[in-house]
Amino acid sequence: MPPRTSLPPYRRLPLLVTSDGDLLDELLRLAAAGGTEVEVAADPAAARSRWLPAPLVLVGSDQAQACLRARLPRRPRTVLVGRSGELDPGWEIAELIGAEHVATLPAAEPWLVDRFTECAPGGEPAAPARTVAVLGGRGGAGASVLAGGLAVTAARARLRTLLVDADPLGGGLDLVLGWEDLDGLRWPSLTDAAGRVDPPALVRALPHRGDLVVLSWDRGEPLALPAPAMAATLDAARRGRDFVVVDLPRQLDDAAVLALQAADQAYVVVPAELRATAAAARVVAATAPHCAALGVIVRGPAPGRLRAAEVARALGLPLAGTLRPEPALCRGLERGEAPAAAGRGPLAALCRQLVTELTGLPVPGAA
Repeated sequence: MPPRTSLPPYRRLPLLVTSDGDLLDELLRLAAAGGTEVEVAADPAAARSRWLPAPLVLVGSDQAQACLRARLPRRPRTVLVGRSGELDPGWEIAELIGAEHVATLPAAEPWLVDRFTECAPGGEPAAPARTVAVLGGRGGAGASVLAGGLAVTAARARLRTLLVDADPLGGGLDLVLGWEDLDGLRWPSLTDAAGRVDPPALVRALPHRGDLVVLSWDRGEPLALPAPAMAATLDAARRGRDFVVVDLPRQLDDAAVLALQAADQAYVVVPAELRATAAAARVVAATAPHCAALGVIVRGPAPGRLRAAEVARALGLPLAGTLRPEPALCRGLERGEAPAAAGRGPLAALCRQLVTELTGLPVPGAA
């Protein structure tokens, strides 16, 4: 049996947010002393897509007010940094932008080197969970089924997996899994969540079986999903899970954008139809600015014999996979059977391929 957690080395780099050339030079020197490379953003706009995934964020005093105006989400391991005399009153602005520490140079140089060392290869903290986002190119494309299949497949590989339903109008991913009768919290009980969420507490509170945990909607009144609740959930998932799958709405809200920015890979599911491809082009245009790693999954049948490669070419995306029609899957979903749970069929095969590509782990097939 494969180990519960045996992800290959996977590095995210610390993020420096500053346009002060002298401060940047000092921080680059400290990062080199700590044995790590870094990413650099001159302002909050350039930092936004890398803000949540970074293991450590250093905000220069020159960009503190700009970050506050940009309303970047609160996240752990954020440090406000500047030279002596530039940070008064440092703690006041640090609290407003959600920074946990204020580092004043040159006094804080040894402490910052230690923080960079933690992000170096072989340092701590451990690599965060791989995060995958899935959305439909049009309504009924099958994105929720693929998201459920990926989560079930990752759990079969003994990855501690969280499946997140980010679509308030989707009907609830617990229904896709046949878990609607399982006890546990749903989103309406967590929409006030903000800040740091304890990962074990989150797992205990949500519906779960084995290594798979689900955060879904109930069948009550539709509610907006606040971005801080999504940020807190993703932070807990990155620290306490191995694999995260987020099922996104086609019309992106702030919470969906946060999930896309945190995703290592996103897939757009598109039926092999001309009109579906045209609709998907709009979804791709809205999605692409928030996730550089975007691929297309083309689902059959193709009534007009439109080929998967043609759909991918029309959307300007790499073809990540195809799905043949699977009548048995539809019948199983109606009976409350989780997608890909048996490990057989086109969906299960595609999910094994994608999980292996993302993690490097072999995934068992049918028992």
